[in-house]
Amino acid sequence: MLLLGPPLLAPPLFALTFPQIDPILIELGPFAIRWYALAYVTGLLFGWWMAKRLCASPALWGGKSPIAPEEFDDAVVWIAFGVILGGRIGYVLFYNLPYYAAHPLEALTVWHGGMAFHGGFLGSILAMYLFARRRGLSFMSMLDIAATVVPVGLFLGRLANFINGELWGRPSDVPWAMVFPHAGPLARHPSQLYEAGLEGLTIFAILMIAVRAGALARPGLVAGIFVFLYGCARIFVEFFREPDAQLGYLAGGFVTMGMVLSLPMLAVGAWLVLRARRRPKLNAVSPA
Repeated sequence: MLLLGPPLLAPPLFALTFPQIDPILIELGPFAIRWYALAYVTGLLFGWWMAKRLCASPALWGGKSPIAPEEFDDAVVWIAFGVILGGRIGYVLFYNLPYYAAHPLEALTVWHGGMAFHGGFLGSILAMYLFARRRGLSFMSMLDIAATVVPVGLFLGRLANFINGELWGRPSDVPWAMVFPHAGPLARHPSQLYEAGLEGLTIFAILMIAVRAGALARPGLVAGIFVFLYGCARIFVEFFREPDAQLGYLAGGFVTMGMVLSLPMLAVGAWLVLRARRRPKLNAVSPA
């Protein structure tokens, strides 16, 4: 019998040691600051700071920015609520609806974990749409600004997932596989770090190159690039990430919910890019 590799159902002979980092950064009596919450707060604060800097840089827009920097003092609050509410609702609907239908009050216990990126993504878009409409601002330009800074929050969030020892990868015998504390004896892909590198650092670097090249002058272009690249990165990482236990594989022994939810992002992202490329630039001078 020909074996293509060592059996993955046995405890590993060698695996990297999972770094035992306390998920709680600071604990004072009943008050505790967790790395996961700190990642959300830091991501939002950094996004707020960077968004204002982007709006205050006319050279990036080919002229005057369509959104004043001070608008994001209020927008960040709307976006924060959109991310939190959307992320929680998305997790309840997409990943564990039968459980929460039987235990509806558990849907409110956000501190127990359970957030879905795709839900937070849709929630933040709705929040920005309502805010832009209320203030008479360019919705597409708001999306572009948000898309530029989101990868930083994704990077921090995936690092927090790794610290928490959650959302681990599939069993593997790669040299950097590790045994996670709550995932049994098998060595697994540290898929959280793959996501941090792809969804966070790589996409952020590409978007910054696009912004420096003048992409903000075409409303919707940066947002389209982000949505398309995230869909690609998430689908790729899903081949290494263990699917949620309550869902498992949806079809063919390899399709996951993360893949299904990311597929429409490819089409939407491509449409936004094509749409932006066909429209005139902001601050373009009309021929006399």
